Amino acid sequence: MLRGVADDPPQIRPAGADDVEPMVQTLVRAFEHYPMSRLAIDPNGYLARLERYYRLFVTGIGLPHGKVWTSSDHSAVSVWTTPRTPRDVLARVADEFHEIAGERALPMESVGQAMAILRPDEPLWILGMVGVDPDRQGQGLGRAVIAPGLARADAEGAATFLETQTARNVAFYESLGFDVLGEIDLPNDGPTHWAMRRKPRT
Repeated sequence: MLRGVADDPPQIRPAGADDVEPMVQTLVRAFEHYPMSRLAIDPNGYLARLERYYRLFVTGIGLPHGKVWTSSDHSAVSVWTTPRTPRDVLARVADEFHEIAGERALPMESVGQAMAILRPDEPLWILGMVGVDPDRQGQGLGRAVIAPGLARADAEGAATFLETQTARNVAFYESLGFDVLGEIDLPNDGPTHWAMRRKPRT
């Protein structure tokens, strides 16, 4: 059961294997209507595919090769890769991602190529995804669950990077110190795409 607004705010902590399923459900609720989700995932069995996608991202990338933080009630999740994440980590799970994407897998190849143009070639902490349960949005949880990753990157003197497909998110990330590196309209009737980078703070 989710906490009420008047209750003590949930604490942010590193996630573990026992947190996977509730985190996946939060990510599905947060991204069900997100433009990139609708572009990338086959509409046939969409919600089941979306659930598999987030479970694979968390268990195949975030937990074993990056960093994952969640709130104590699992209403907020952030998944990061770091400068120490193996460069081929996405390739290792590519076949599974393609199967999940279904009929969207082939069109997404050109989308991925377009997005790659804006990605810096430097050691980065990358915010792969951050999701907040729709019932808890606007309460500061997104900012709170992102903060540990920013702090770790700053401590290492590393820049942080993210990608987003809504103008509202751009403004939010700018408030956290991110700057827009570039903006493109994605192919195959995709949404506008922004790449953003944050300089390390000392």
